[in-house]
Amino acid sequence: MARGKLRIYLGAAPGVGKTYAMLSEAHRRIERGTDCVVAVVEHHHRPRTEVMLHGLEQIPRKELAYRDTVFTEMDVDAVLARRPQVALVDELAHTNIPGSRNTKRWQDVEELLDAGIDVVSTVNIQHLESLGDVVESITGIRQKETVPDEVVRRTDQIELVDMSPQALRRRMAHGNIYKPDKVDAALSNYFRPGNLTALRELALLWVADRVDEYLQQYRSEHQVSRIWGSRERIVVGLTGGPEGRTLIRRAARLAEKGAGGEVMAVYIARSDGLTSASPKELAVQRTLVEDLGGTFHHVIGDDIPVSLLEFARGVNATQIVLGVSRRKGWQYVFGPGVGATVARDSGPDLDVHLITHDEAGKGRGLPASRGARLGRSRILWGWLIGVVGPALLALLLTNVPTELGLANNVLLFLSLTVAAALLGGRWPALASAAVSSALLNWFFTPPVHTWTIADPRNIVAIAVFFAVAASVASVVDLAARRTEQAARLRAESEILSFLAGSVLRGETSLEALLERVRETFGMESVALLERESDIAPWTCAGRVGGARPVERPEDADVDMPVGDHMALALSGRVLPASDRRVLAAFAAQAAVVLDRQRLQHEAEQARALAEGNRIRTALLAAVSHDLRTPLAGIKASASSLRSDDVAWSEEDQAELLAAIEEGADRLDHLVGNLLDMSRLQTGTLTPLIREVDLDEVVPMALVGIPDPEAAVFLDIPETLPMVAVDKGLLERSVANVIENAVKYSPDGEPVAVTASVHADRVEVRVVDRGPGVPDEAKSRIFEPFQRHGDAPRGDGVGLGLAVARGFAEAMGGTLDAEDTPGGGLTMVLTLPAALSHATADGDRSATATRS
Repeated sequence: MARGKLRIYLGAAPGVGKTYAMLSEAHRRIERGTDCVVAVVEHHHRPRTEVMLHGLEQIPRKELAYRDTVFTEMDVDAVLARRPQVALVDELAHTNIPGSRNTKRWQDVEELLDAGIDVVSTVNIQHLESLGDVVESITGIRQKETVPDEVVRRTDQIELVDMSPQALRRRMAHGNIYKPDKVDAALSNYFRPGNLTALRELALLWVADRVDEYLQQYRSEHQVSRIWGSRERIVVGLTGGPEGRTLIRRAARLAEKGAGGEVMAVYIARSDGLTSASPKELAVQRTLVEDLGGTFHHVIGDDIPVSLLEFARGVNATQIVLGVSRRKGWQYVFGPGVGATVARDSGPDLDVHLITHDEAGKGRGLPASRGARLGRSRILWGWLIGVVGPALLALLLTNVPTELGLANNVLLFLSLTVAAALLGGRWPALASAAVSSALLNWFFTPPVHTWTIADPRNIVAIAVFFAVAASVASVVDLAARRTEQAARLRAESEILSFLAGSVLRGETSLEALLERVRETFGMESVALLERESDIAPWTCAGRVGGARPVERPEDADVDMPVGDHMALALSGRVLPASDRRVLAAFAAQAAVVLDRQRLQHEAEQARALAEGNRIRTALLAAVSHDLRTPLAGIKASASSLRSDDVAWSEEDQAELLAAIEEGADRLDHLVGNLLDMSRLQTGTLTPLIREVDLDEVVPMALVGIPDPEAAVFLDIPETLPMVAVDKGLLERSVANVIENAVKYSPDGEPVAVTASVHADRVEVRVVDRGPGVPDEAKSRIFEPFQRHGDAPRGDGVGLGLAVARGFAEAMGGTLDAEDTPGGGLTMVLTLPAALSHATADGDRSATATRS
């Protein structure tokens, strides 16, 4: 019996329309004459979904009793007995009630598929088992109902049901997903715009990866070698030269012109590992391509054009970007070059772009020749084995009673020559060959103890021995030197790659860099010295290690100048000249790091001065108008009361005194905000963190609100965890936010203040139905002395929200602005929950209400 086929409708979040799409598919299949039944569908009392069930045959569910409650689950036996062509099974990740046939619903689906029944099902991206940690980090909620990724990957068809976060929130606000009493809690917790956007991206990327897998599988099964341009994949061939940066940027621009373009930079190294590419330049290019959203690949291959084309076809690339050859004209006699060969062999399905650059035609250059330093001890042992060794071997062989023969003697002497080459290099090996030839002639070639050779064959043997010994010595010496060079160059490349990468990422401080120099070269101390002029004394910009610091470059064992007035001084031992190239790179980077640190410090100082100047200017403007307005009212009322030529009635006197009191309150509020902002700007604010109940603090913040019973609606559950805050700062922060919301809220529309717990954070949401704030202005409303829109003068100096955010951040919280569904602005104050009362349930809510 053939296994049934599984089709899944995948969504990013509840409510995007998966079940509706599944039921629509069922109606289409029935119209085509397919036997289709509903095995189980969870409509959650959504009217539009319930309507779609009309006209569909539904298999009765099985009733199960669990803890004195009756639940219903899919009746697998009934579906198997009915044997439809297609069964609709909603919510694939659902966990069955204990006592069911299987623990999970996807296991029920496996039984139906094994019975040859096609299944159409639904699942949300957050229910995939491999994404549990990612979804928890986004939403703060750990999904308990999951389905193994392999089950979904084996699906015959996956269809993404997509909806924008804004549209989904509108559906939620209109009551199309949850009941009205759950809408506000859902919008403020799981269905926040950031959560929905991240989940949508997860779903899109997951489906895109599955499409790629299906395409690769199909191409492999059908042995498709031609490139299919399903999306633009651009391969950039790098040589390690400076032109690589130009090629990467050009490829990125080409990728931007097509939807879903992808850039893959590839460097092909020969299998012997010896290359003239600059490791530092390759590290820079790797960082560049990754910053532009591409990937870097390192491939081994002796035939560069063939390897490049194989890589491009293997990743289904559509374009290859190469640089114009750096060869000079005469160098083309050795071949057409990589670019021309790739273009010739690429075929009609792979476009090749040859990009001009500044290095074109300047010559490829050769790797710098570096002599291998074998060390004095190795060279000494090489000479001893090459010169003394043959003499000792001749003495030993002459005292052996058994004659070994000239051929065996030649092999023994040849082994000493090879050993001399391995240890001491070429010259000890050549000396060994000469000494061995002479000893073979004197002791082992008749007539012995003479320099003459009677048999011409022995002359040939000695000559061949010397030639072979000299050749072997040269080859072994060359191999030893190449091995030494490769090891040293590998070490240098690792050092330079680390140096370039860390500095480019801004991870290395001056002290860390100097410590790296000291560790790399095994020095006692390293110091970066500088002076203002040629006659000025040296000063230390940075130093690590050493009991006796170096004060001048002349006192150091090694000094590396950096420009005219800076030097890197090392003490401990004298470095060979071959190490100075790497040391020069360290010195140059140390100068760069020092300059960057100073520029950052100067920029911070300039930023602080500019901010101070801006605040002083705004403060003067505020004092000139906003502070003078209540002062003018107080002055006028007081002068009127003191006037002797007017007889004020008791009602008039009371009115004038009330005006004085109101003006004084406004002045107190304005001055308080100014002092708070001053404390925030100068960094003198020190919160006193304690565990506090929100339902005790928030009502106290309404004291300054006129008619708070009508202007503000409070919904602060008593079951919320305590928050770790400064009680006074929290009260001032909430008061400023509520006061701002009341100011902009229309008459008859109370401001809603709600609170909920989300993972280890507690959110206070202040919701108004005012004109709202456009997205580009949401960040500016938290800046000091900013008032949005046409706020009337005299209503404050624009410090309320700035002070509120400053207090929130000082307590370890945040304050952000969001759009209110249906119009208005929502301020979200996030506070850390107290550790002793934190809860792991991100959806906990309560209904305690106070108005």
